[in-house]
Amino acid sequence: MKLSIFATLATVFVAGVNASAVIKRAAQDVYSPHITSPTAGVVWTSGQTQTVTWDTSDAPAHITNRIGRIVLRKGATTTPLVLADNFDILDGKAQVTVPNVVAGSDYEVVLFGDSGNISPEFTITGSGLAAGTGLNKIRALPHEQ
Repeated sequence: MKLSIFATLATVFVAGVNASAVIKRAAQDVYSPHITSPTAGVVWTSGQTQTVTWDTSDAPAHITNRIGRIVLRKGATTTPLVLADNFDILDGKAQVTVPNVVAGSDYEVVLFGDSGNISPEFTITGSGLAAGTGLNKIRALPHEQ
């Protein structure tokens, strides 16, 4: 008798838990627009102003975070160099000043809004910095290790 009462109570408890309201999360989007400039093979010169562009034609109606940021990446390392910040991701472009970094052909820009998107590799020249200095000494950010 005790076993059947226990089984009945356990069943009622489990049924009550399963019948509780399900909390629905708001739909979230991830928007990662295609970077259209710089493209592979482009050459930037340190100190010049360049325009980073991206395609916004497929932007969702509601974007979680429209505040953009562009940072420089060298090889597999995202650097702490912020090239542009606090712009509307739906603008489709942002002007940046090319930083004074070691010349190389393995640079990329990373566009952050509510997601990150990486450009093709391009070249930066004219820095005057010797190899083995500058970005060659920057370690990977903690999330890349």
